[in-house]
Amino acid sequence: MTTTHTSTTAIFASETDRWAAVTRRDPSADGQFFYSVSTTGVYCRPSCPSRQARREHVRFHPTSADAEHAGFRPCKRCRPTEPALTEQRAAAVARACRLIEQADEVPGLDALAAAAGMSRFHFHRVFRSVTGVTPKAYSAAHRANRVRQELARRPSVTEAIYEAGYNSNGPFYSSAPAVLGMTPRRFRAGGAGASIRFAVGQCSLGAVLVAATETGVCAILLGDDPASLVRNLEDRFPNAQLIGGDAAFEQLVAQAVGLVEAPGIGANLPLDVRGTAFQQRVWQALRAIPAGSTATYAEIARRIGAPRAVRGVAQACAANPLAVAIPCHRVVRTDGALAGYRWGIERKRALLERERL
Repeated sequence: MTTTHTSTTAIFASETDRWAAVTRRDPSADGQFFYSVSTTGVYCRPSCPSRQARREHVRFHPTSADAEHAGFRPCKRCRPTEPALTEQRAAAVARACRLIEQADEVPGLDALAAAAGMSRFHFHRVFRSVTGVTPKAYSAAHRANRVRQELARRPSVTEAIYEAGYNSNGPFYSSAPAVLGMTPRRFRAGGAGASIRFAVGQCSLGAVLVAATETGVCAILLGDDPASLVRNLEDRFPNAQLIGGDAAFEQLVAQAVGLVEAPGIGANLPLDVRGTAFQQRVWQALRAIPAGSTATYAEIARRIGAPRAVRGVAQACAANPLAVAIPCHRVVRTDGALAGYRWGIERKRALLERERL
């Protein structure tokens, strides 16, 4: 994943920054500006592999139309009038994702690669680079979301399993604890009979609630009022048995508090992450943002192969139940503003400042 610091527009605001992007052939600058070469009469995108021109012969243009109006013709190597390679790959991956989502049965890798117009190996590599997960993992996340939906509306577990695309009960039941965090029947009953341990502690940013199933940590919530955090947990699992954590559980709470106090260090917490296939893709991309760096909502949308789903990315960040463990605080607006944090802008600012130390 490419590390970004604030907004893409701000990064290439000056000619010095633009020239630096041209010299390193930075693909993240494609579409942000174009450059022309007076000695050849052509204009290129910043990532063009052509021989580098001398600085005094280079001019920058905000759009391809501006470059052509100045009398330059498009380069035949980088084809600046066509979609950038990153956009082409994102579109191909988006088509593959739609194929997965619309198919009754999970398509094989060969079928997905053929639909994307790539070889099997190349498609697998591109899909992972764009979404942050493998095609198999994406398919599993989508099917997990489907089975959650079907369990909620089908009269029997078996019917829900087949409607979600599983060919038999066995593979589903073997993966059910990881997919649902509990047995299918308990999930259908809103968590009835399931046990979720939790504890509320204090950190420098206020109260922190940590909850875990047998699979892993399912919630890390921040706030000012411990009682409201507990009510939030009760709303998420209305029929589950909530049990106060014991001494052993306090160690898990301490790890979560450590993430808050030193978010740049990280911790290998076992997670029980539940969400739609789209949310899973967003959250996986968030976990790939290095500590001390930020990315915009638009950049995350492009990385998961859905460049137009900026609002959906913002909604997935807002729905994130695992503060800091899934670092949605590292996502900012295009202008670099710290907006849209579920647990408050001041906490977001504090976490980012700690990571920069």
